[in-house]
Amino acid sequence: MSNLPEPVRVVQLPDGTFTYSDHLPAPQGTFSGAQVVHQHIHQAPPDRTVQRIALGSGIGAGTVAAGVYFGPLLVGALTAIAANLALLSFLAAVLAWGVVNVVKSVGGQDGKAAAKTLAKTRKRRR
Repeated sequence: MSNLPEPVRVVQLPDGTFTYSDHLPAPQGTFSGAQVVHQHIHQAPPDRTVQRIALGSGIGAGTVAAGVYFGPLLVGALTAIAANLALLSFLAAVLAWGVVNVVKSVGGQDGKAAAKTLAKTRKRRR
């Protein structure tokens, strides 16, 4: 019978209530030195700043939810738009270069003259 756990001890506190003895707070020891408190201060991550401002100003949970949901969604959409515009501008530059080269090679003297005129026009616009 030595492998059985200790029976649970119930004690009566000075105020008359009963409690388990293993839930009692540890007794205060006599300590004459200064007490050292380790306090860790952490900065909130940047994505929580909007939430804290919205909650602090009483705007409500709808604003917080919208900021949390639509913030990254907006960033993703703007990134996709920028990527599409970059691809389209690259495609337009390549096509324009191709058209100029085709006009130069196929058009003969008139094509070369048209390409020179086009180049002069571009230089004047700058």
